[in-house]
Amino acid sequence: MTSTSTPLTLPVLPLDDEVVLPGMVVPLDLNDADVRAAVEAAQAAARSSGSSKPKVLLVPRIDGTYASTGVLGTVEQVGRLADGDPGALIRGRGRVKIGAGTTGPGAALWVEGTRLDESVPDPLLGQVTDLVKEYKALATSWLRKRGAWQVVDRVQAIDDVSALADNSGYSPFLTTAQKVDLLEIADPVARLKLATTQLREHLAEQDVAESIAKDVQEGVDKQQREFLLRRQLEAVRKELRELNGEQDGEESDDYRARVEAADLPEKVREAALKEVDKLERSSDQSPEGSWIRTWLDTVLELPWNERTQDEYDIQGAQAILDAEHAGLEDVKERITEYLAVRKRRLERGLGVVGGRRGGAVLALVGPPGVGKTSLGESVAHAMGRKFVRVALGGVRDEAEIRGHRRTYVGALPGRIVRAIKEAGSMNPVVLLDEIDKVGSDFRGDPAAALLEVLDPAQNHTFRDHYLEVELDLSDVVFLATANVLEAIPEALLDRMELVRLDGYTEDEKVVIARDHLLPRQLERAGLEEAEVTLDESALRKLAGEYTREAGVRNLERAIARLLRKVAAQHELGERKLPFTVGEGDLRGLIGRPHHVPESAQDPAERRTAVPGVATGLAVTGAGGDVLYVEASLADPETGASGLTLTGQLGDVMKESAQIALSFLRSHGAELELPVGDLKDRGVHIHFPAGAVPKDGPSAGVTMTTALASLLSGRLVRTDVAMTGEVSLTGRVLPIGGVKQKLLAAHRAGVNTVIIPKRNEADLDDVPAEVLSKLDVHAVTDVRQVLELALSPAARGAGSEVPVAA
Repeated sequence: MTSTSTPLTLPVLPLDDEVVLPGMVVPLDLNDADVRAAVEAAQAAARSSGSSKPKVLLVPRIDGTYASTGVLGTVEQVGRLADGDPGALIRGRGRVKIGAGTTGPGAALWVEGTRLDESVPDPLLGQVTDLVKEYKALATSWLRKRGAWQVVDRVQAIDDVSALADNSGYSPFLTTAQKVDLLEIADPVARLKLATTQLREHLAEQDVAESIAKDVQEGVDKQQREFLLRRQLEAVRKELRELNGEQDGEESDDYRARVEAADLPEKVREAALKEVDKLERSSDQSPEGSWIRTWLDTVLELPWNERTQDEYDIQGAQAILDAEHAGLEDVKERITEYLAVRKRRLERGLGVVGGRRGGAVLALVGPPGVGKTSLGESVAHAMGRKFVRVALGGVRDEAEIRGHRRTYVGALPGRIVRAIKEAGSMNPVVLLDEIDKVGSDFRGDPAAALLEVLDPAQNHTFRDHYLEVELDLSDVVFLATANVLEAIPEALLDRMELVRLDGYTEDEKVVIARDHLLPRQLERAGLEEAEVTLDESALRKLAGEYTREAGVRNLERAIARLLRKVAAQHELGERKLPFTVGEGDLRGLIGRPHHVPESAQDPAERRTAVPGVATGLAVTGAGGDVLYVEASLADPETGASGLTLTGQLGDVMKESAQIALSFLRSHGAELELPVGDLKDRGVHIHFPAGAVPKDGPSAGVTMTTALASLLSGRLVRTDVAMTGEVSLTGRVLPIGGVKQKLLAAHRAGVNTVIIPKRNEADLDDVPAEVLSKLDVHAVTDVRQVLELALSPAARGAGSEVPVAA
């Protein structure tokens, strides 16, 4: 677009951060020095030239910089503004291209400018019709939303394209930069396109804002309606409670009041109040509401600050343990030590150190029936604490220990949290029963979840997946029970203090039967204590010959059977009460003994009555037991060779058999044994009770003795049992479970036991009354074992084979 008129010389009226387009009428404050100077200069120029109206050049000044295009304005009127200040009313007439500066009257800045031609060529008139219609439609839509109906008619009456585009200058939503762009575009069509685009974008933004405002308003209205309805519901419930005679102050549903009234730790209180806020925002139909209520009920029911006072009467606690359990000196001693240390720490103000209290984690490992579970109750009784038993046998889900996430339907806290809740205090005695029976599958490993629970350095900040708040378990006494030590993961076992319960001696069983089992079974049989009495000899025979076990469960069953028989005979009129059961009455009441010692049997019926049979000692999940080893040589005519092993043996025990055979083959000449038979004939070693799996190296000396007996024809002494690992050089190496094995030998009637020399220190753990009845030989070489175990050959069976010492 080019200029067609002569140059103009005009005073500049600067507009700070404001733009005036042609066609606009604006009032300006004459208190502004620049405005006043420009108006006065224009008036002076008009008077000198005889012009009817003073003319000024309206130029936007953005951050001190003038635009390149201005607007020719005429001063329509000078007077007072609405606020009483002097002002001038100026109308924009057309665009002026600003040129060089010049001089003029007054203090204003004068410039030369050229009026721009803003007409639309005739060929383009038909092409802009649609653009004009679109702009008018958009402008009408925007004005109607603002309620400016009179302005709508004025916009519709504008037909000039340039004037229609400049009408956008009145739009309040345009920025100064956008108005400058409209000012500097001289082409009316391009200017109208830009104005249309700006108006369209603003309407789109306005629609989005209105949509958001509508959604927000609808949400607010919904919350207000819900709040009103809930208040009405509370009023209805209040009236119903009054009609039913209930107290108005009940807070069964007011969780906020319950949380604020509860004695909770600060962090737990904060978490609970957050959940209450969520509950108040949720509706009754929302499933989240029921989850939150269940969670709050669980948190409020936990005894966060409840603790029972420990009884620090150390002598009294020891008396309780002695009265309720015979034997088990290691466990009693450990509990007494624990109480003594806690008492001293409390007296010196060291009850809580580093956020942790003085809890204990003990692992009671031993065979069934020795009183591991009942010992937990005695410990709690002695300490004056609550007792909770947690059965872990068969648990395979990790969430059973640490709880389920609350997002799951039917989520519950773990068994540890439930145990604390059941106990009603934060310092109970928790018995983790059968910890070696914990399994694992695709749902995780519960034993791994127990690592934090049973670690004294970590369990003061235990987090349950359901609660998601810290729970202090450092003051809890954990007792874990297990039958098989090898089944407990090493990392878990490392966090516990191991206490072995290896079983009872016969004397201890008699005491337990007299003081605990008999009174309990008399009550269950409906008998008075004075009606039936058991002699100590009868109890001893029940423990020694009718039962053979590490614990006392079968002994209690035998006593129960005996008392039932006496009660039945009394009801049938066959026996009068009171009645004293002696040793001779047992066979007539409950039949013959089931476990007659090998030494008490007829010599011809004993297992060791033939060469090739030796008595060993082993440890099983049920405690110590005797283990017989049988060896035989195949007939040369069968052509069999090699070594055959039977009896469900593990790899370690199979290797022990190979070592025993290799030792005899390499040292047979030295021992004067016919080792040629070992090369030409097959050797078969069998471990009776073939249905029971067996493994371990401790049967090495027993297998060597059985093979030596077979080759020499010399019998193994009936009263001798042995245990120990054998090496290729004939050394007897140490093994485990010495105490349990010696108890088993004592129960089986064996009086001579051979053990490795390096296990001699383990004899300190064996009860003195058992050790006094056993002749224990500690050996270092298998030759010593053969010398002690093999008896001289029977007459007619061949000459005696000398055995090297």
